[in-house]
Amino acid sequence: MSALKNYFDKIKPNFEQGGKLHALKSLYDGFESFLFVPNTTSASGASIHDAFDSKRMMSFVVIALLPALLFGMYNVGYQNYAAANALEGASFWALFGFGFLAVLPKILVSYIVGLGIEFAWAQWKGEEIQEGYLVTGIIIPMIIPVTTPLWILALACAFSVIFCKEIFGGTGMNIFNVAIGARMFLFFSYPKAMTGDTVWIARESIFGLGNTLPDGFTMATPLAHIAQGTPVDTSICNMITGLMPGSIGETSVIAIAIGALILLFTGIASWKTMLSVFVGGSVMGAIFHATGATPIAWWEQLILGGFCFGAVFMATDPVTSARTETGKWIYGFLIGVMAVLIRVKNPGYPEGMMLAIFFGNMIAPLIDYCVVECNISKRAKRTKATE
Repeated sequence: MSALKNYFDKIKPNFEQGGKLHALKSLYDGFESFLFVPNTTSASGASIHDAFDSKRMMSFVVIALLPALLFGMYNVGYQNYAAANALEGASFWALFGFGFLAVLPKILVSYIVGLGIEFAWAQWKGEEIQEGYLVTGIIIPMIIPVTTPLWILALACAFSVIFCKEIFGGTGMNIFNVAIGARMFLFFSYPKAMTGDTVWIARESIFGLGNTLPDGFTMATPLAHIAQGTPVDTSICNMITGLMPGSIGETSVIAIAIGALILLFTGIASWKTMLSVFVGGSVMGAIFHATGATPIAWWEQLILGGFCFGAVFMATDPVTSARTETGKWIYGFLIGVMAVLIRVKNPGYPEGMMLAIFFGNMIAPLIDYCVVECNISKRAKRTKATE
């Protein structure tokens, strides 16, 4: 690494003011700050005076996402071979290899389009390249069906980066979670590619791996079965391990739990927000189950669909979630409640987690404002009482 650092130091003058590559300064700064810990820190103000910058934090989030991503790749292959009744003769590497080849193009498209726009935007404004898309770029492919066309994914990435992030000022200034913006764009613009029974199983073999399935092949998710009023044929074991149809990275509770532990251990995610989402979902699920509105037990609401993934990786986004300590409890609880409410009361939208987080992002500033005003009012009353 020292040799690489020396090389970067050697070419740095070319990118500074007056250098022949000055126009690409943002590009140089982005690569340098990603590869090496910054050697400058804030000298004053309410800042953390150490080397743990936001790029390092984003790297930890990516690490936390890897278990769910890797399992998702395996599950893509598993579902394809299971649909072809070919599991018995398939090895682990055949299943994982097929899933890897099916998912990798989506990750590449997400990063190429998203980072390409961020690089161009930074150059245009003469600013440093921001690091937020490091996480967003891997989350977007994880929350979509494996059959999503690449051109549609490219449009969603471009839309979310431009309209959910850059127009608000970039990383740290956006109101809505960028990955949620991409998911919402996909769902409302191309619903046939995002819902229904034909989008969850990869149907074409890749480089000799996998099986080519009939064009009319269908496979519903457990939530879709419930919305259609048909029995769920997925075991509790498969619900927890994730061996069931669903978005690429959202099915495995175990893999997501590993990621949650990493986020909590490193202090990146708020345990208050995370826990309150599950509490809200549990309360709403218990109420609906007790009143006969849904056959799903409250705990099944938590392990089906994207509930766990949303609670762990998206509701806890420090930029778009509530920031006051009391507000985190309220924000998370409302997301959990809304997710189950949308699932049960809107059969046309069986997965309510992403929409719930979108609404939660929308009201998070209001929640913080009310909490702060309430605290100010209480302190004013205490001051008057002591006068």
